[in-house]
Amino acid sequence: MQLNYGLDELDKIDLTAFLPIILPIAIIGFILVLTALIDLYRHRKTRRNVMLWTVIILFANTLGPILYFVIGRKDREQI
Repeated sequence: MQLNYGLDELDKIDLTAFLPIILPIAIIGFILVLTALIDLYRHRKTRRNVMLWTVIILFANTLGPILYFVIGRKDREQI
């Protein structure tokens, strides 16, 4: 009984079988990032730390936009 696989056995894995699982997660992540960036752009004059939030949204993938919507939308200056 062999419990581990070598690099030569990676070609036997069917990656298209994982596509129905990975694709919806990637689409939801992309929509979250796009929505957060659009909201940040529309309210850029009233937000503090716009550049920091842009970096967090882009590089923290799914967690970044969620943090922005929970914490970042409260971080605004009164006009």
